[in-house]
Amino acid sequence: MKASEIMANLERKYGHEKEYLQAVHEVLESIEEVYNQHPEFEKAKIIERLVEPDRIFTFRVTWQDDKGEVQNNLGYRVQFNNAIGPYKGGFRFHPSVNPSILKFLGFEQTYKNALTTLPMGGGKGGSDFNPKGKSNAEIMRFCQAFITELWRNIGPDTDVPAGDIGVGGREIGYMYGWYKKLARENTGVLTGKGATWGGSLIRPEATGFGGVYFVTHMLKTKGIDIKGKTVAVSGFGNVAWGAALKATELGAKVIAISGPDGLIVDEAGMSSEKIDYMLELRASNNDVVAPFAEKFPTAKFYAGKKAWSVKCDIALPCAFQNELDGEDAKELIKNGVICVGEVSNMGCTPEAINEFLNHKVLYAPGKAVNAGGVAVSGLEMTQNAMHISWTAEEVDAKLKQIMHSIHEACVKYGKQKDGYINYVKGANIAGFMKVAQATLEQGIC
Repeated sequence: MKASEIMANLERKYGHEKEYLQAVHEVLESIEEVYNQHPEFEKAKIIERLVEPDRIFTFRVTWQDDKGEVQNNLGYRVQFNNAIGPYKGGFRFHPSVNPSILKFLGFEQTYKNALTTLPMGGGKGGSDFNPKGKSNAEIMRFCQAFITELWRNIGPDTDVPAGDIGVGGREIGYMYGWYKKLARENTGVLTGKGATWGGSLIRPEATGFGGVYFVTHMLKTKGIDIKGKTVAVSGFGNVAWGAALKATELGAKVIAISGPDGLIVDEAGMSSEKIDYMLELRASNNDVVAPFAEKFPTAKFYAGKKAWSVKCDIALPCAFQNELDGEDAKELIKNGVICVGEVSNMGCTPEAINEFLNHKVLYAPGKAVNAGGVAVSGLEMTQNAMHISWTAEEVDAKLKQIMHSIHEACVKYGKQKDGYINYVKGANIAGFMKVAQATLEQGIC
């Protein structure tokens, strides 16, 4: 297999799908040498099969707003790969949603889920619907219309969606309620459910918690303790909240958070009150962090600035893809950053990743760092199938173990002769080898 030839073919077909091509290129570049040591993979055309989704559903979603006007959006579900289990991955409701973004997310999800060691394939879905500024009634009507189009193609042993950007507990509730009515069954078809009706404890915090657990393992490879280290976080939703909460619990000082409007710097660090206020800001639907500085005197707001302009020891991207670019990476390196954990999906551009790798900064990609969210979703699936509920302590213990095993897999495949751990290579090879082997063993299908 030559990565350049595969990429050239994909670019001819999907030249406009930049995010998808970026994600595939990163994986192919990492696995090329190992892949070519397995002629059985080449004979079965494994790579050609794994870079294309199994299927994509595209559908119109028609709903009525509170004024009685009919609205139309596009809905999608990308069922990327189910070699090791049911398709698993979130729904994203955001105006930026398009096939390229969902294919990139579904592709990443396949290998992320493989890393968790749980039996889950990869998928992703969503709509260009924007929940911001919509009433609860409008969101409910949209969610019901969305699931009406999709419900026959999902199920607890077929495809198990979850939440993502724009899809939280409220949206999952509306979709699950409507699915239950249409399918006439009460199953674990969606994860991220409410704790009183099948959800798992610590699911909202899981992505952030898992990300910080992974970062602590990264630091330990250098004999470094997270306690006392300064942290910069982008975003202020569930992921950033979970990361800020766990980092603070472990003794780190979160000194920066950011949103679309700018940056909050608080050298005093985060208290429980401040961390709770992050969720209040998110719930306000205004997408701004500026009020944080109005509420807490130690905080300062800088309009238009990113979290990466702040001198910190640890940087945690927790918002969107490609949110940290090459120039941001250079600034972080100049300011002495020692560790970057990508808690968002593909949060760093290729230029930023190259900067971190070339300067031997501890850097790990989202498919490893942010796997805690889908890991706990997988644990929710298990609890649903067994008709039981685990305590928060039990779920957290399992999450810690999963993140530890992911780190071990990354080290196994990513440790270089000079001792530096290339987590990008390690994560990509570890996830890919599991999916490739499963695909090979299941024949041509």
